[in-house]
Amino acid sequence: MRKSLRFLLATVASLLSLTAISQTIISGKVKNSANEEVVPAVSVVVKGTSVGTYTNSNGEFSLSIGQFPVTLVFTSIGYDSLTVEVKNASTPLDISFKPNSQLGQEVVVSANRAPQRILESPVTVERMSAATIRNAAAPNFYEAITNLKGVDMHTASLTFRTVTTRGFVSSGNNRLNQLIDGMDNQAPGLNFSVGNVIGPNDLDVDNVELLAGASSALYGSGGINGTLLINSKNPFKYQGLSFNIKQGINHVDGRQRAAAPYYDWQLRWAKAFNDKFAFKISASLVNAQDWEANDYRNKQQIGVLSKVTGGSRENDPNFNGVNIYGDEVSANMSSFAQLVQSQIRAGILGATGNQIDVVSLLNSYYGAIGNPAYPTAAQQAGFYTFAGFPAPVLAAINNPAIQGNINNLMPFYNGNRNGYFGNYNVSRTGYNERDLVDYNAVNVKLNASLHYKITPGIEASLSTYFGTGTTVYTGADRYSLRNLKIAQHKLEIKGKSWMVRGYTTQENAGDSYNASALGAFINDSWKANATWFQQYVAAYSESRRQGGAAISDMQAHMNARAFADQGRLLPGTPEFNAASSKVKSTPIKRNGAKFLDRSDLYAGEGQLNVSDALNFSDKLEVIAGAQWKQYVMNSQGTIFADTAGVLKINEIGGYLQLKKAFFDNFLTITASGRYDKQTNFDGRFTPRVTGVFRVAKDNNIRLSYQTAYRFPTNQNQYISLVTGSGTLIGCLPEFQSFYKLNSTLPGYTAASILAYRNSGNPNNTSLLVAAEYKDVKPESVNSYELGYRGVLGGRLLIDAYVYYSRYQDFLSTVAVGQTKSGNQQELYSPFTTTNISYVQNATAVVKAIGWGISAEYKFAKNYFIYGNVFQDELNDVPAGFVSYFNAPDYRFNIGLRSEDVYKGVGFNIVAKYQGNNYYEGTFVTGTLPSFTWVDAQVSYRVPKSKSTIRIGGTNILNSYYRTGFGSPYVGGLYYVSYGFNL
Repeated sequence: MRKSLRFLLATVASLLSLTAISQTIISGKVKNSANEEVVPAVSVVVKGTSVGTYTNSNGEFSLSIGQFPVTLVFTSIGYDSLTVEVKNASTPLDISFKPNSQLGQEVVVSANRAPQRILESPVTVERMSAATIRNAAAPNFYEAITNLKGVDMHTASLTFRTVTTRGFVSSGNNRLNQLIDGMDNQAPGLNFSVGNVIGPNDLDVDNVELLAGASSALYGSGGINGTLLINSKNPFKYQGLSFNIKQGINHVDGRQRAAAPYYDWQLRWAKAFNDKFAFKISASLVNAQDWEANDYRNKQQIGVLSKVTGGSRENDPNFNGVNIYGDEVSANMSSFAQLVQSQIRAGILGATGNQIDVVSLLNSYYGAIGNPAYPTAAQQAGFYTFAGFPAPVLAAINNPAIQGNINNLMPFYNGNRNGYFGNYNVSRTGYNERDLVDYNAVNVKLNASLHYKITPGIEASLSTYFGTGTTVYTGADRYSLRNLKIAQHKLEIKGKSWMVRGYTTQENAGDSYNASALGAFINDSWKANATWFQQYVAAYSESRRQGGAAISDMQAHMNARAFADQGRLLPGTPEFNAASSKVKSTPIKRNGAKFLDRSDLYAGEGQLNVSDALNFSDKLEVIAGAQWKQYVMNSQGTIFADTAGVLKINEIGGYLQLKKAFFDNFLTITASGRYDKQTNFDGRFTPRVTGVFRVAKDNNIRLSYQTAYRFPTNQNQYISLVTGSGTLIGCLPEFQSFYKLNSTLPGYTAASILAYRNSGNPNNTSLLVAAEYKDVKPESVNSYELGYRGVLGGRLLIDAYVYYSRYQDFLSTVAVGQTKSGNQQELYSPFTTTNISYVQNATAVVKAIGWGISAEYKFAKNYFIYGNVFQDELNDVPAGFVSYFNAPDYRFNIGLRSEDVYKGVGFNIVAKYQGNNYYEGTFVTGTLPSFTWVDAQVSYRVPKSKSTIRIGGTNILNSYYRTGFGSPYVGGLYYVSYGFNL
């Protein structure tokens, strides 16, 4: 036995020795033939095999070879492929790699879930490579996405930006998927991507691909208007240490605040060992003083539906500032006075055994003295000695306890009797956003991954992505997302023709809060709303009584506000700060502003290129895949109706794609289909058929029919959130029952409530129209597209498209008003109205049409002029229908760049224009004016040092603009950076 073991060990040792002896190391260095700089991340493969490696950050490579001669193939985007025959390894190879600036040679994966040249894509797709990102005239890669054709971006804050295509510009877009390394990047509770808060930093982004338009056939729910794919760098390919230190400044003109510093520090380190194991880590920090939302114009609002209107605090007592919070709390003076009068009247009746009806007594008294419109103090005092009252009545009304109540009732009675109040609504005095929101923008990202090659063609990876920070989001209100934390963890194994992955997203809202609720509850903390309105109405009535006909309504309102605001907490004082801290730390369900959210997402996905695996791709390409997701919502009752425990929503889907070339590759047809099912909704099938016609070399025409859909979001289904403007509830039927909307407390349409209030008569309840609820189903779209992409003369790349889409079962928010007790007249006053909003399907078919064209022209050795123009338009929109389409009239970008003007000096400048935009939002509806801004950057690559110095700015003319109501005006940001090994 021992002899056998010794023999076996000796045999193994001999084989290992022979293997080691038989393996020879080929090494070398790859340099750019134009400037002699080293070229990293070059693929070096033994021709006809899967054996290969990449050059490191110094352009060096080494490869184990079994026998000679061998042929090595060198490839990299932006360079001509090179084939080198190697007969021995006696000396290191010096490879001269020739740059290739030929247009249109990029490879994309997103269009068909398989690699193909972008020129041959069957649908509209945009791409940014690592080189494009490196030279972009933008502070970061995410903002550079706005340079792409068909892209709009909403800026809610410095670090919270939302990408969208085909219209529907909004903050927190749930009509577009954002995938990072294949993972759905949405925050599970918020149901939309939080921009660039989590994910790779600029140093770690390999490429960005954007599918514009319907993409559910391959990417599932949420891709109704597009899918954005952000892919990070593989550590086997991109190795070495990289860092970039960017320092800047914004608020340079002091318009919003004093000038403030901007910091953006980034680091990446990757290392591979023997082409078997590799790792990478990356980190980034962004810190700056955010742009401030300071629109202090007036708005008219019921629930989430509002519009900009005239007036200011000086001339509108019911002023409700766009970026002022706490002034949403409003009451009708007449209705409130009647309510107080009836309460005091009932109290006195109860205290006197129903013997003293003070209102009847006052009617008798004032009738006897001639019904004065402005009773004097003496006339009021005469009530207590009026000879027309029997002695028992005089004794009762002069009882100190009763008399005090009568004195309190007098202002309300006088106002009601003499018509002082008219039909005025009044609102509480609010607080500016800057006094409530944390503008210290911070974003920290930490990412790490481990990669292991099981075989040369099969790679396993374990990755983690973590992002935290403080930013501001615009929704139905403004939300200060303080110490928000999101983490994603992924395990993935992939081969040449297949992949499987599982991942999870963990969300923690941290110390986030609702700014509108904060303003309202700070007000309520120093003086309860009922007390404030009582004081205001009483003081107004007294000003009218004492001033008589000489005093104006507005002067009386100013007097009343000054009286009711006595004791108001002033921003910056210790008392205000203490009240603010208390409200911020109190959950919404306990009359605070804080929302708790620890929702999670768990997902699994697999894909197989069946034709590659079974070796028939030359005849027909077949790709199949499946996906599973589970959302676990956990807000402890502060956002969702989950007070009894977490809520779970499951979603499953599968897809199949067939691709076939005909007539010697003149025509390539692709057919795809996907089926998805979610817990609360029936399954959906979404097909896609495309055709690509090769009309000439590098010139293709594309046709496509695409369908897409979106399930109502988790928030749409289960939200139960009290905001400063009302209550947001889920669209599922059980919410109608819980809130009694289908029984004792029906909702009435916002339009009918406005008409009722504007009538000036609380008795006109016939104007009220009951809201009709219908079961909600997924929204869908059918889209047809014609496009062309081609290279002309080797110097001009053109891409163009035109599309037509039909949206059915459009998901839109409706606002209703609900009484407190069932009495319809309560709807006359905002104070006694509960504003409720939920999602419903529109009955109309809404049609959209759009077009876009982009061009890139190489007009000298290293100079490129580029640009695009596009338009989206919604048609056949029914009157009164709120679509949230939000597409500016026209948008265009035009730029000029050169990466090497002279000895490492490069530049990039781009001008952008956005036309007028009728913006419909849950915050405010109105027209945003057109604007133009310019981004520019100059760079210098220090020879033979891997160092790059850049000076640049975005919106360099400092022309303030904004992309949505409620969000801030954005000015110029200027920066200088030093980067190593970019």
